[in-house]
Amino acid sequence: MAMASPSSAAPSPHGMVQFLSSLLSQRGPNALPYIEDVKLLIRQHLVNLTQEFPSLRVKPATFVDNDGTSANLLQVEGTVPMTFHGSSYNIPVIIWLLEQYPKSPPRVFVSPTKDMVIKRPHKHVDASGMVSLPYLQSWFYPRSNLVDLARALSTMFSQDPPLFSKPSSPSTQPQHHHRISSAASPGSGASVSHMPSPLSSLKSQVQRLTSSPKRADSDGSLRPTSSRHSKSDSSRTGRTDNPSEVFRRNAINSLMERLELDSSQLRKTNENRLDEVFTVQSQLKQRKDDLHQGIENIQQEKVKLECQVQTFRHNINMLGSWIKENNEAFCDFDIDDAFQPCDGLSKQMLECSSVDLALEDVLYSLDKAVQEGSIPVDAYLKQVRNVSREQFFHRAIAVKIQAAQRELQVSKIAAGQHF
Repeated sequence: MAMASPSSAAPSPHGMVQFLSSLLSQRGPNALPYIEDVKLLIRQHLVNLTQEFPSLRVKPATFVDNDGTSANLLQVEGTVPMTFHGSSYNIPVIIWLLEQYPKSPPRVFVSPTKDMVIKRPHKHVDASGMVSLPYLQSWFYPRSNLVDLARALSTMFSQDPPLFSKPSSPSTQPQHHHRISSAASPGSGASVSHMPSPLSSLKSQVQRLTSSPKRADSDGSLRPTSSRHSKSDSSRTGRTDNPSEVFRRNAINSLMERLELDSSQLRKTNENRLDEVFTVQSQLKQRKDDLHQGIENIQQEKVKLECQVQTFRHNINMLGSWIKENNEAFCDFDIDDAFQPCDGLSKQMLECSSVDLALEDVLYSLDKAVQEGSIPVDAYLKQVRNVSREQFFHRAIAVKIQAAQRELQVSKIAAGQHF
């Protein structure tokens, strides 16, 4: 089985957050096509993945689908560790975060190097290197994440490794004989291409890095060791540094520490601002959806009101036509003949009520006349006495008519129940 070369040191969590925030906040032709509401979740998934698996790196790349369409997406590239026959190996993989991620699962491929070959047949890896796992098939938003996916890949690779070393040619086999696993004895007859190769190349590279007087930065680059190591080396060799050189070196170290502190504070401030911007962006999007919904409701209400206006216009036209047709027929019609009492008691009651109301108007007119001084007080009192006596007479008759009507109604009800 082939091994991937060791990757550079993983960036700090703050550096990864800043890097992903800048990628996800890009606008224009280089913008990533992910939904704004889930960009914070995507960033958190990637930060957790790189912390759990430092050998994985995130970068933007162009993804070309089977139908020929391309898109600028986030790509996770690196190695996933696995254990096989008691030895540890790294399997190179590529994880593409598609446009609908994290609501849909990512697409995973194993990426064999030039000295690797995909095992055929394999239960979860096809000939193109695309990985099909139960975890991907049962992907559920928002519970599923990249860390659990990488763990599932490591478990699957440990159970059934997808990659093996290519068989060596006879001319080069003796000098690469140390790459064959110790599990294959000379007389076992096992094929070299099916035996896992050990970690000798990886160990030799690690030993070279640890023995080198350079160390890795947090971004994966190598730089010379600090002045403390230089001073210890010079003390061992018996040399004494120039005091001015020591002062200059200490001043540079102090300035570097201040610069790192200021950059760390600035990075935290920018991260907080980015979080606030994403939060405000999510709120604005929600308000935008609410406004669109409100506009749709107003348009529906407008359509209903227009329908009602059309109905009212139709009714107005019908009433206007009826009035125009029947206007001449009611020119000589007496309004008093419009209503006819149904019986004698009702006719008498209508007359008493009309006289009562007319006398009430006469009393009101007399009150105004005496207030204005139009008639003397003695004439006012005489007229009020006569009008009041007549009004009382008509009201008494109306009370008797109401009593008679009630008795007649009761008798009709009793007769109806009898029948």
